[in-house]
Amino acid sequence: MNISYKDSGVDVERGYKAVELMKKHVKSTYTDGVLGDIGSFGGFFKMPKGIKRPVLVAGTDGVGTKLKYAIIADKHDTIGIDAVAMCVNDIVCQGAQPLFFLDYFATGALSPEKVATVVSGVAEGCRQSGAALIGGETAEMPGFYPDGDYDIAGFAVGVVDRKKIINGATINEGDVLIGIKSSGIHSNGYSLVRKLWGEDLKELEKFDEELEAAPINVLLTPTKIYVNSILKLIKAVKVKGIAHITGGGFIENIPRIFPEGIGCEIDTNSYEVPAIFKIMQRKANLSDEQIYNTFNMGIGMVVCVDPADVVKTIAQLEKTGESCAVIGETVKGSGVILK
Repeated sequence: MNISYKDSGVDVERGYKAVELMKKHVKSTYTDGVLGDIGSFGGFFKMPKGIKRPVLVAGTDGVGTKLKYAIIADKHDTIGIDAVAMCVNDIVCQGAQPLFFLDYFATGALSPEKVATVVSGVAEGCRQSGAALIGGETAEMPGFYPDGDYDIAGFAVGVVDRKKIINGATINEGDVLIGIKSSGIHSNGYSLVRKLWGEDLKELEKFDEELEAAPINVLLTPTKIYVNSILKLIKAVKVKGIAHITGGGFIENIPRIFPEGIGCEIDTNSYEVPAIFKIMQRKANLSDEQIYNTFNMGIGMVVCVDPADVVKTIAQLEKTGESCAVIGETVKGSGVILK
């Protein structure tokens, strides 16, 4: 018996075609630091000049079960933005400028056109964050994923001068927390989202008056990338700490930037919570603490500054197109108090 690799479910020709289709997207992200070309065994990147004591900052993440909605809707051009956003938003919290990104795409049966579409989103996320897409892996795994399903994850590497690392060490009682608005749910909490909204595409495509949109469009809105705004902010203002509001919401993420003995109070009426979160809280019958411990509630990033820098911080963020609000302040203690 002669059984080929193709007979077992892996068609290397599809892989070659996928690489050809995605090349233009990959090259569109190249920056001055990229050395070499796609197809090497490893990606090469030279360190930027002008950094006295460079420290590399790395982050890795995936998109989670938000992928289900991309698959259900057969819309694959934005999910790659989410994959990049989840990584670069993390590393910029330390003051790091993203340098490069690598992605991992896995599926049961490879569709070159589909993977190229997903990578087009990855490339868009890289362009938005200034990161070069210098490599990745496309894995065809027959029998492992159901037909049509796939997964995508990635990691980013950035650089910051050691003396400019942002780690929350100087945060004191009485500092101010400024929330930067999110584009929506971003990429966390979708296991609960799918319980609440279901997976019936016909229902998801129906216009919802309270949402003022079809649910599927809201649920697939890509994660906002804050890199440009944050990098410009930290050049203009002394930012003491930055929190990316991801899994765990306000409750888990904001305290991560505080030194021991510091907590915070959050005024939940300080900004307008988007309708999607209000609807989900009602549908799931969740307390404020429960929902603020799951979702970003309309705030994708929180920056901590001295009270004297609040006006300047807000002005700078608005200058780069962000919507923001003072949402709370630091206090003695620990954790997050919702008011």
